[in-house]
Amino acid sequence: MDASGIDLLPAGPVRRLFEAISRHDLDGMVACFAEDYLNGTPIHPDRGFRGREQVRKNWTSILAGIPDLVPFVVRATTAPDGMVWVEWGQRGTRRDGVPVDLAGVSVFKLRDDLVSAVRFYLEPVDHASGDVDAAVRETTGVGTGGRP
Repeated sequence: MDASGIDLLPAGPVRRLFEAISRHDLDGMVACFAEDYLNGTPIHPDRGFRGREQVRKNWTSILAGIPDLVPFVVRATTAPDGMVWVEWGQRGTRRDGVPVDLAGVSVFKLRDDLVSAVRFYLEPVDHASGDVDAAVRETTGVGTGGRP
């Protein structure tokens, strides 16, 4: 396995997409998506969109803003329904010197050897969010053990 983990991806449009991201090949990336591509972002529903022209717009900004962006794949599998599940991330440094570290999962739906939809869960890694007790307290309003 190479360091990027892209070889964990099945042959097809998802692997071609990650290879194009690694090369910063905008046209190659966009070519992996169906014209009517649907991006769903369940954690941020208002960020969902349709169409590969928005893919081009997004990646034009991403590659301009993070010129050393590198994707990596942790795990990948193909579900019985043909959807490709990928645990992955991206790292790099913005032009203003701020490090970028994203991690998450994306679930790819395929049609006619193209990506037709993705449920997108990639988020910035929060290295200073506190321990599990703080997270439970913030989510529930009470401390661990049920005490406020």
